[in-house]
Amino acid sequence: MHKKHQDHQRVGTWLCRALALFMAIGFTTAWAHVAIQADTVLIHGHITTMDPANPQVQALALRDGRVLAMGSDASVKALQGKTTRVIDLQGRRVIPGLIDSHLHGIRAALSFSKEVHWFGSHSLAEALGKLSAAAKKVQPGEWLVVAGGWTPEMFTEKRRPTQAELVAAAPNNPVYVQWMYDWAMLTPLAYDKLGIQQLSDLPKGSQFELDGSGQKTGAVQGGIVALFDRLPKPEYADKLEGSVRFFTELNRVGLTGFMDPGGFNMSPEEYAPVFELWRKGQLSVRINFSYFAQQKGHELEEFKGLTQLLPQGFGGDRLLFNGIGERVTFNMYNNDHPTTDDQEAFYKAAKWAAEKGMTLTQHWQNGQSVHFLLEVLERLNQEIPLAPLHWSIAHLNDAKADTFERMQKLGVAWAMQDAMYYDGERLLKERGPGALSEMPMMVTALKTGVHIGAGTDAHRVANYNPFVALQWMLDGKSAGGVSLRSPAETPTRQQALSLYTQGSAWLAHAQNERGQLAAGRLADIVVLSEDYFQVDVPEIGRIHSLLTLLGNQVVYAESDYADLWKH
Repeated sequence: MHKKHQDHQRVGTWLCRALALFMAIGFTTAWAHVAIQADTVLIHGHITTMDPANPQVQALALRDGRVLAMGSDASVKALQGKTTRVIDLQGRRVIPGLIDSHLHGIRAALSFSKEVHWFGSHSLAEALGKLSAAAKKVQPGEWLVVAGGWTPEMFTEKRRPTQAELVAAAPNNPVYVQWMYDWAMLTPLAYDKLGIQQLSDLPKGSQFELDGSGQKTGAVQGGIVALFDRLPKPEYADKLEGSVRFFTELNRVGLTGFMDPGGFNMSPEEYAPVFELWRKGQLSVRINFSYFAQQKGHELEEFKGLTQLLPQGFGGDRLLFNGIGERVTFNMYNNDHPTTDDQEAFYKAAKWAAEKGMTLTQHWQNGQSVHFLLEVLERLNQEIPLAPLHWSIAHLNDAKADTFERMQKLGVAWAMQDAMYYDGERLLKERGPGALSEMPMMVTALKTGVHIGAGTDAHRVANYNPFVALQWMLDGKSAGGVSLRSPAETPTRQQALSLYTQGSAWLAHAQNERGQLAAGRLADIVVLSEDYFQVDVPEIGRIHSLLTLLGNQVVYAESDYADLWKH
């Protein structure tokens, strides 16, 4: 951040905090009329601030995109002027804007306007109905793609669609439906369009799924990334439209920011739409983005080339370059048995990142093998302290206390997702209930003091909705309603919310700017449709935003607040 900007920011923060102090000791009215009036006041609310010193207030005053003051209705109304916008919360619950610590949002946005979405579908019949409805809106021969974010357990039928069902839903369109990164069902028209007729036509590592009698089911197993990459790419205008729509959808579910780790086939040109929106001042979320290695064996050279004019922290408060990950080197990605050479290559890339002051996040699934990664990080930490860099390890669903203790000593955070909500029942069959009762060990990790940011890993493998994740954090149940995690590893509602606010803000180097509502902090605010702290846990997943403010700008509104949104 530029020093002059930092100085101005410190002055603004000091003034806001000074005003809050004057309010507390009784000088509010006099000072407000002399010097400062709020741009917006929110009154009559139940506002959860996540500030331990002042955890709940009735009202907020906002100015210049930040929280000016907070307290009782009477104290905040004293800051109201003739031009102040007044928002009556009518007793609703308000929280800081939520931040997803690991969401492939830039990639998801590119194709969002051209996909069929099964998020929130409770039955396969409902999902197929969405496909059928989409088919009626497009021309014959146009592709229909369901790119993920669903699991069979969320359907009452507890199964995946058959090829015949997809054909019946969209008989005149090629259809592609993906589940995780393991399976995709294609209709005959889709196979024809892709020129796939025999095994040799499939990407390397793929194979046709066969039924019990040895006949093809219509699905493909394995090599799904390469298969998906063969689908037609959206035009630039579609990518731009998809980005606007997806980011607005994130606002609807209460997200005001996310950490984007890049992704497969996310070459530099794929970032053009998000940069255009940022340049035009049209981004409705704050994005910290990393770059994901694309060139095997040349990862460090790739990073060096890309970042010569893109240093750590380059950008603004809505789009910020945040280093490298989650595939730093190919041979330390999904490799439970890395060689010494593999570790050395990772060490060289990580050391370069540390020397440049860059953030780094690394994908790691298996807690039994994460010691290979930790050994490299501990070696590097002896040369360059890692804690100031806010590095993180993503996933780690089965990590144990000793892993979190090592991470805490390094100052390396955990980017945790709700993977067990979608994949837990499959793992239950493989590992048994004893193992799943401690997946993930959220309470244990909190006790160690390791920084934790909550997220989803959406949208290929999960729904982006933070309230679905929060519900899972609190009840430990799969999408199919099966209890998996034990109460011993279940956080409180306040703890769970803190991981989606303060926890993720730390990973974004924004712990003094976001994640709390306090004087001087950014006015990223969400007014909820239901009270997160009062509704039954099974209802939490249905919560959404009625009003979302990003730096006091309305980026989503509905119901009583719809007239506030100019879009």
